[in-house]
Amino acid sequence: MHLGKKIGFWSVTSLVIGSQIGSGILLLPASLAKFGAIGLTSWLITSTGALFLALIFSKLCSKIPKTGGPHAYIAAAFGDRAAFYAAWTYWVISWLSTPAVLIAIVGYLNPLLGNADPLTNLFLEILILFSITLLNLSGVGTAGRAEFVFTLLKVIPLLIVPLAGITFINKNNFIPFNPTGESTFTALNSAALLTLWGFIGVESATTPAGSVEKPAKTIPTAIVVGTAVVALVYILSSFVVMGIISPRELEQSKAPFADAATLIFSGHWGMVVSMAASIVCLGTLNAWILTSGQIALGAATDGYFPRFFSVKNKKGAPKWSLIISSLGIVPFLIITMDENLINQVNKIIDISVTAFLFVYTFCVLSYLKIFCHFDKFNFINLRRLCIAIIALIFCGWALWSSGIKVVSLAMLVTLSGIPVYFLMKKNKHDLLPKF
Repeated sequence: MHLGKKIGFWSVTSLVIGSQIGSGILLLPASLAKFGAIGLTSWLITSTGALFLALIFSKLCSKIPKTGGPHAYIAAAFGDRAAFYAAWTYWVISWLSTPAVLIAIVGYLNPLLGNADPLTNLFLEILILFSITLLNLSGVGTAGRAEFVFTLLKVIPLLIVPLAGITFINKNNFIPFNPTGESTFTALNSAALLTLWGFIGVESATTPAGSVEKPAKTIPTAIVVGTAVVALVYILSSFVVMGIISPRELEQSKAPFADAATLIFSGHWGMVVSMAASIVCLGTLNAWILTSGQIALGAATDGYFPRFFSVKNKKGAPKWSLIISSLGIVPFLIITMDENLINQVNKIIDISVTAFLFVYTFCVLSYLKIFCHFDKFNFINLRRLCIAIIALIFCGWALWSSGIKVVSLAMLVTLSGIPVYFLMKKNKHDLLPKF
């Protein structure tokens, strides 16, 4: 591949930041409003967990810099069967969870559109989805450069609003510490499952490894730097928005950042922030669409998915991977239609986070098997072991917090791959006609 078609450190870092910062930072303050200060505490816990996961993925990618990301690591540690189910789960959930981002985009555009009805919102969501898909069909280089621009445009709502709003914080909005009526531990578990959504995508930079300059060096650094930036932005932004808007009003907000900007600046600044916030989510959508295509491409290249998923267009984009992933999003946009934006997003978040956690857990176990040698007692091995154990405890706790119902629903995502697995096993990777 020509070097000009590959992406470098800044584009990859933008992909890491763009994949994580999006609907989470812009809508989660409203979702967390009922938790009060517990919600902020949960950010600290999930930020720590995300940084340890970033260390896991950075090390795995430095050793196995292959397109597709997680399934390649799991294949190296546990074989092809585990790799297929990891790839299937990761691919399906990558587009199943994308509706939350589209919903956030339209939610922030609503003040500009006059609070349209759900059917009009659905039309706009599908229009935006297909527009970003067309952008990605222009090639990973174009999508990567667009992601860098989207990340730069995030400066307005993500830095200006929190910094300007610090003096507007009302400490009474954080009293009582736990307003839920549940135990502190139970409330913290529930809040953490929501805040973990904000870090989904920590591994995204590993998926297009084949299209990255010097992936073994570029991607690990980008993952750690990008995730650290994301953690700082999340904590500051949530603290300020939750401190400015009362919990009762925040729970009903469709655009928390825009509402906070209106209180800080007055006038029409809320409209400006709404537009900027929608751009933030567009960056996330672009990153996730790119990632979905690269997951299927990598799985097909390695023989886990039907061969036609690896077909590229003249610009090097995996055309069928992108098109099928995008078409798969539409039914979930329809199924989750709801008058209440937060209810709509939360329906998607719980199952999506839990399914992603399955993949993350197996990646941590892969790291443990590949890098940790229990017969060697030196500082490097002990450090790796500590990273793996902390990441594993974090994933286990998050899965336990999800509850049996959500875990069972998320498992259905993985189990839905069983028919495909046996067909692939029977027919090798000639499951369907070539395109």
